[in-house]
Amino acid sequence: MSASNESQSDQSVVSEADSIALNGKADVRGSSGIIGEEQADSGKRVRFVFNVPNILTMIRLLAVVPLAILISQWPAKRFVTVILFVVIWVTDFLDGFIARRFNMMTEFGKLFDPFVDKVFQVVTIVMLFYIGLVPLWVPLFYVLRETAMLFASSMLLAKHHVVVYSDCLGKISTFLFVVAVSIVYFIQTDKAWLREVIFIVPVLSSLVATIHYGITYVRSIRKADSSD
Repeated sequence: MSASNESQSDQSVVSEADSIALNGKADVRGSSGIIGEEQADSGKRVRFVFNVPNILTMIRLLAVVPLAILISQWPAKRFVTVILFVVIWVTDFLDGFIARRFNMMTEFGKLFDPFVDKVFQVVTIVMLFYIGLVPLWVPLFYVLRETAMLFASSMLLAKHHVVVYSDCLGKISTFLFVVAVSIVYFIQTDKAWLREVIFIVPVLSSLVATIHYGITYVRSIRKADSSD
């Protein structure tokens, strides 16, 4: 009986030692970041989540098409155009507020919301140039800027799986853009010279946001390379 008890005791000690060793290996692998990275990747997978902010973002994207059609019919549809333009911008503010206030922020929203902002701005400014309300340099700047940012974002996401989200500077630039466009909608013919200068402030603000984005982009690449 004594020998049997000693044998069982030895087996228990060995089992406990094996268990500790296994836990130690798990801890080591976890501290290396491999498990953490896999969990972070699966937790931050960009996918559409059916909630109010994301639905508002999708509605805003779809509303850009009728906005472009209404602008092309300027000035016959001036009132409806202005209303739809303001509604699109309000939904941009509203979906961000709801997402933060009710903890509905998602990776899809962080990534797709600024993309819709780019589409909204580019389509609006190109159509305003089409009907002769803004000079050529304005849509040229916005098209080149948004194309460059979209290319940089795609490269960063594809090569390094890193997403640089929109920040406060981007939101300020969007707000100034909306103010400038709203003023353009109501500029009288005898004050058409204002169209040449009204976009100077939003363009400068957008330029500052682009430079800040570029710095963030370079830092993200360096961080991704160092982690690799």
